[in-house]
Amino acid sequence: MARGVSYKGLWQRAMLDSLRKLDPRVQYRNPVMFVVEVGTLVTLLMSIDPGLFGGPPQPGARAYDVLVTVILVVTLLFANFAEALAEGRGRAQAASLRRTKAETIAHRIDEAGAAAGDVPASQLQKGDVVRVEAGELIPADGEIVRGVASIDESAITGESAPVIREAGGDFSSVTGGTRVLSDWIEMRVEQEPGKSFLDRMIALVEGAERQKSPNELALTVLLAALTLIFLIVIDTLPPLAGYLHAHLSVATLIALLVCLIPTTIGALLSAIGIAGMDRVIRFNIIAKSGKAVEAAGDVDTLILDKTGTITLGNRMAARFLPMPTVDQARFVHAALLASHHDDTPEGKSIVVLAEREGEQVEGQEMDGATQIAFSAETRRSGVVLKDGREISKGAVDVIRRMAERAGSAVPAELDTFTEEIARSGGTPLAVIEDGQVLGVIHLKDIIKPGMQERFAALRRMGIHTIMVTGDNPLTAATIAREAGVDDFIAEAKPEDKMRRIREEQAEGRLVAMTGDGTNDAPALAQADVGLAMNSGTSAAKEAGNMVDLDSDPTKLIEVVSIGKQLLITRGAITTFSIANDVAKYFAIIPAMFVTAVPVLSALNVMHLTSPQSAILSALIFNALIIPALIPLALRGVRYRPMGATEMLQRNILLYGLGGVVLPFIGIKLIDLALTAMGLARI
Repeated sequence: MARGVSYKGLWQRAMLDSLRKLDPRVQYRNPVMFVVEVGTLVTLLMSIDPGLFGGPPQPGARAYDVLVTVILVVTLLFANFAEALAEGRGRAQAASLRRTKAETIAHRIDEAGAAAGDVPASQLQKGDVVRVEAGELIPADGEIVRGVASIDESAITGESAPVIREAGGDFSSVTGGTRVLSDWIEMRVEQEPGKSFLDRMIALVEGAERQKSPNELALTVLLAALTLIFLIVIDTLPPLAGYLHAHLSVATLIALLVCLIPTTIGALLSAIGIAGMDRVIRFNIIAKSGKAVEAAGDVDTLILDKTGTITLGNRMAARFLPMPTVDQARFVHAALLASHHDDTPEGKSIVVLAEREGEQVEGQEMDGATQIAFSAETRRSGVVLKDGREISKGAVDVIRRMAERAGSAVPAELDTFTEEIARSGGTPLAVIEDGQVLGVIHLKDIIKPGMQERFAALRRMGIHTIMVTGDNPLTAATIAREAGVDDFIAEAKPEDKMRRIREEQAEGRLVAMTGDGTNDAPALAQADVGLAMNSGTSAAKEAGNMVDLDSDPTKLIEVVSIGKQLLITRGAITTFSIANDVAKYFAIIPAMFVTAVPVLSALNVMHLTSPQSAILSALIFNALIIPALIPLALRGVRYRPMGATEMLQRNILLYGLGGVVLPFIGIKLIDLALTAMGLARI
């Protein structure tokens, strides 16, 4: 539920919208409910003039027609309420987002950085360059071209912690409606007027703006076809009734039609789709279409980056391996000194591990020391102590060359330890002091907690997982084995992702992947489900069909689960809808012809009081089951990872069998209530 929106207000708005949706111009988009509305109009006219369609009216015909009309109106209102409630939740989300889109003044500048005049943010054009100072709202979506700043994105992501955005790299994208907290930035507007990311978010969460997905369209066509078939069936009944000398009123035929056509799923279909997108939004993910959510439910292959998704993203020190001639304590202490001023996660982890083994920096040991900063060129870091000793740690090949230049022998164990660490999936970091190799530090990628269980669950869903990493094949294989992924791509380049996606799709599989950089954009666009990070570039966000506002790559797994839940919910309610029609046949068909064909009384297994009571009871049950299923449609069927066969069996047993049994009980109870009220023999 969006902040500041009460359930009471939501329900009141949905009730009003239920009345507005009775407009035939709205109803015609749902073929099933449109037929119900036409039938309601006919019974309403018959309630006014029972002899409208010829022939003398039967005793009690007006009261019967009025009751049928009332029940049909309630059926329509319940169906409209389900959709209106789902749309209302989307509007509540949109209202919350609109509050972040206040009219902002943008400070335009020219290419030289000189002021070019202030304009309202709504008048900015694509390509304009603006300057945003601390405390000001960012007026539009764009890319930072100069500067670095701390930005509060809580209005968009809900996260209170500020983020750093700077020119260049994959973290230069900014979103309109967020606020600069410190420093300043100059940004180039990358959006067309009225088409900002925030505008798209508002449109997407508005239920009324939702476009039907291909899956939903296909089901709509199927429901329309079933409705047409039953219209033809009902059209053949009057001649049959005339031959059997049985009386069938128009209201009875309409009641039969409404009970036979799939009104339950027809009433809830739209609400299920809207609620599926709403569940994605609650995970702080914006889906650009319902198709993207449903495609996630059909995904066969999941491509995930290793760093930050499967692993924590930082290699941590796991153990110290000294050379045979070097004392363990001396090596650990040297590693501690070399990492004392190292603020990288790896350096900090070495300090923590050394202190855990009992080593400490002694007294004034670091006074007057000079830090050797890490650089991509030297690939090492360390310290020069005030007594002249130089201690460095770095890549094995760099440390080897340093020892050779110093004229020192390189221990054979250096290669042994390096190969051992590489085979285990770790990274070796050698330590040298004044030309002597002291040992190797084992840096290890830490698998995120619970990843093995999550990949096992995906495997039970039938989803093939692929890890993408720039690591060498040996390291990649070890991480893949520890994490439990099915396959991996080592030493991966952007084109490798694209090639693998196309290979999977060529074999008929649907592929999902995550990305945040411009180099990920082609693969995101190629994938059936592309989850772009909000912290990434505009190119990545434009290419993906989903955007994660929290920039958490592991959410792709949740997206798949939500997509499957959407498909399962639709399948479960469709199964239930068709199954409960079976019970209604047993209620209405015998009631319609039992007088003319007494043998049909054998089918009256519910022993309903009268033909009128049977028809009214089935019609009332048909209306009441819709609001009863609204919570399930909005919440979704609980999803459990399982195979397709097991899932089908579960749906048939739970919703198929339940859909048959429940109407028998419900219709009988309603019949008893109508009998008690004296309405069973109108």
